[in-house]
Amino acid sequence: MILEEMKIKNFRNYDSLEINLSPGINILYGNNGQGKTNLLESIYVLGLTKSHRSFIDNNLIKKNEVMSKLEGKVKKNSLSSHLEIILNKSSKKLKLDCKDIHKVSEYISLMNIIIFYPEDLELVKASPVVRRRFLNVEISQIDSGYLELINQYNKVLKIRNTYLKDPKNKEYLSIITDHLIEIASSIYVIRKKFIDRINEYIEPIFFNLSTLSNFQLFYKTSIVIDDFRKEHIKELLEQKFLEMYDQELKYKITLIGPHKDDIEFQMNGENIKNYGSQGQQRMAVLAIKLSEIEILKKYKKENPILLLDDVFSELDDERKNSLLNYIQDGIQTIITTTDLKNINKSILKKAKIFNVQSGKIIEKGE
Repeated sequence: MILEEMKIKNFRNYDSLEINLSPGINILYGNNGQGKTNLLESIYVLGLTKSHRSFIDNNLIKKNEVMSKLEGKVKKNSLSSHLEIILNKSSKKLKLDCKDIHKVSEYISLMNIIIFYPEDLELVKASPVVRRRFLNVEISQIDSGYLELINQYNKVLKIRNTYLKDPKNKEYLSIITDHLIEIASSIYVIRKKFIDRINEYIEPIFFNLSTLSNFQLFYKTSIVIDDFRKEHIKELLEQKFLEMYDQELKYKITLIGPHKDDIEFQMNGENIKNYGSQGQQRMAVLAIKLSEIEILKKYKKENPILLLDDVFSELDDERKNSLLNYIQDGIQTIITTTDLKNINKSILKKAKIFNVQSGKIIEKGE
């Protein structure tokens, strides 16, 4: 998968921009605050419809403007398609080859993106909400139907929580709960499969980056699940909801389900959040992202686009070289840096290089 061209209008600090990208390595360099990260963010939004930096779409529109537009020409398996997102103050339009796409779930897997940026450490350090969001975004790129499941689950969960605040009909609550269980059991199965797939690749990748072993992800659910077959999970949830009935009425909220999930990054059975150094935590997140590349290659038969925001300044030479082994395998990579000296000379020779200044981009050599 290759992003051949990108067009931006009124996005962050960009008035208007057109850029033709190399199918290999692209480097954006310049001082902080010039727009390097904003350009990576625009690519991320084009692929995934939301920013990794802001939950509010209006923050993406350039100040004093009413709309923003992102367009990209994406080549996949020798076929090109045109993706477009139009943001305004009250709505968002998605288009594929100039035709409207009405469901995000039908759009989100059209351009697969893996991003690594400094704030990714929050994936280890922050609350379970951040890790659940990570699961939802990454799984949606592999399984286009998963996002629809999450949306359905959240709607039913909201109805159930509202009803628990003022319960009048136990039979109606039972109907809502059965619906929630049906959706929840599917989400559990899909999340477990994704984490198992990550664990197929993550230990050797983490070892290559850190020289440390026995690293894996651990899926933490609000109930103990020893068998991730859907029918078994449904039976288990039915039993647990019956057991929790009085407690849920007391607290007036749904106490179990995928909305309570978490993942742990474990090394030698210990949570790296509590026992790992910041360097180990950073390598853990990078190992997860690199594992996702392998998953997309295996299960979608294509390479994702890799975005690396100021990553090389954080790594020593040994870890830079380990990372380079992964990004030179036919994967389009877009790197930002404040100083080209942070990038290996062997990479600079192969790369297409752009200087970014005040929302303007100049290709080196032009």
